[in-house]
Amino acid sequence: MMTDKTTTIGEAVGAIGDGATVMIGGFGVPGTPFCLLDELLRQGQKELTLIKNDANETGMGVDHLLESGQVEKLIVTHIGLNPRAVQMMHDARLEVEFCAQGILAERIRSGGAGLLGLLTDIGIGTRLAEGKQLIEIEGRRGLFEKALTADFALVHAWRADPFGNLLYTASARNFNPLMAMAADRVIVETEQLLPAGGLDPEAIHTAGPFVDCVVPLPGLTKEYGVVRR
Repeated sequence: MMTDKTTTIGEAVGAIGDGATVMIGGFGVPGTPFCLLDELLRQGQKELTLIKNDANETGMGVDHLLESGQVEKLIVTHIGLNPRAVQMMHDARLEVEFCAQGILAERIRSGGAGLLGLLTDIGIGTRLAEGKQLIEIEGRRGLFEKALTADFALVHAWRADPFGNLLYTASARNFNPLMAMAADRVIVETEQLLPAGGLDPEAIHTAGPFVDCVVPLPGLTKEYGVVRR
């Protein structure tokens, strides 16, 4: 028998403590677990480090956590769509670490694979290389990019079963599968919860052993509204 990992959103998010490092799936709106972020806002955990592709836009997702002062650091590819994040960074109220988008994905993948990091020639001679180790191998130079892991990952899935096997849809797949492999505890919100055996085994994107909690959503809030299927 497969373990039933379904739980309430309050119990799942309640495991996150102050000072935690949290990976958040999503690329803009698609794949962002807005309901889990809303619960994190409600519970009020503080001094969080968030790893996400972006800081969302004003009035949604990560922006709510910035406004409430719960975030200490962002590790992102860009924050240009969120004026609050930009201002907080300039005012030294928020630490921001920027990564090239592909490098962020690969650092997370490396963390999930148990690697120390990766070598790349991307960023050599730019500000992205500041403070990083430069290594030369057979005449080629590369920057060492440290692997990223987290205490928690918050993931949005289209379909799931009670064991935590997941399906994503279209571009909502983005960072979610990588983050589900790179965190100590993985919390999933799902639009549809199917019974065990309800997912085609050949179609599963994230296997259940990577998942710790499955939260069925009663519906999608307005923040998901730009998603069309």
